[in-house]
Amino acid sequence: MAVLVVGSIAYDSIETKSAKVSEILGGSASYFSLSASFFTNVYLVAVVGKDFKEEHINLFKNKNINLDGLKIEDGKTFRWIGKYSDDLNEAITIDTQLNVFNKFKPKLPLNYKKIPYVFLANIDPELQLYVLKQVDKPKFVCADTMNYWIQGKFNSLKVLLKEIDALVINEGEVELITKEKNIVKACKILKGYGPNYIIIKRGKYGVFALLNNEFFSIPALPIENVVDTTGAGDSFAGGFMGFLSEQANIDNETLKKAISIATVMSSFCIEAFSVNKFLQISYNDIHHRYNLLKSLSFIPDIN
Repeated sequence: MAVLVVGSIAYDSIETKSAKVSEILGGSASYFSLSASFFTNVYLVAVVGKDFKEEHINLFKNKNINLDGLKIEDGKTFRWIGKYSDDLNEAITIDTQLNVFNKFKPKLPLNYKKIPYVFLANIDPELQLYVLKQVDKPKFVCADTMNYWIQGKFNSLKVLLKEIDALVINEGEVELITKEKNIVKACKILKGYGPNYIIIKRGKYGVFALLNNEFFSIPALPIENVVDTTGAGDSFAGGFMGFLSEQANIDNETLKKAISIATVMSSFCIEAFSVNKFLQISYNDIHHRYNLLKSLSFIPDIN
């Protein structure tokens, strides 16, 4: 199987308490694709400028990420400049330059239209819908969103929610959509909008999900050296969709495994700037950390 992702590719400049980096590879599609590539074939849909570096083109190619849907346009690649608080929980945006991404409206290559698994990364919900309409009867569609679209294009987002199978968002976004602080009640409200699967990223508190009518929760992995949390959510989604696309059936047990794999992939992401950690690990490392997560989640029987 394979997964299609539509999202952004960017050059990020980031400042944390311990370091400052400039012009590193970022963007939702970058993190998702590198994470998912450990499990499945990835077909990327994005746009970059003429300034996009050949080394990053080669990076995607070396991970067998299909770039037929990557457009190189006149102009500059999307830029984002951000600064993190000491605990790395929240990024403060200092500057955003959309550049060529401002007019991004992709037409899918023919070989992309029958890909069964689709991830609509955090972009304009109207653009998410535009891309989704070009896919021929996908088996499983997952989407992400953010505060900007929830507040600015909620009607379009509601239309999108009716068309997807799974929604992957963070706890703050859940409350913004539902106006509900109780996470259990909020999940049920979100399910009413359309998706059967609501997966809520809770950062250091792990993941909480509603899978059809069953609740599921796992902790975050304890990471001693957190370097940069940028892209953790997209890496989570990459692990989730990458693993899921290779399974024979989509049932709750499979989804629980996919969420656990997603948690593992996001834990690797935050140990380095950019996508660099994904260039240093193997599938054995992923398997080892998955087993660690299993041990953290084990509850012994009581007498």
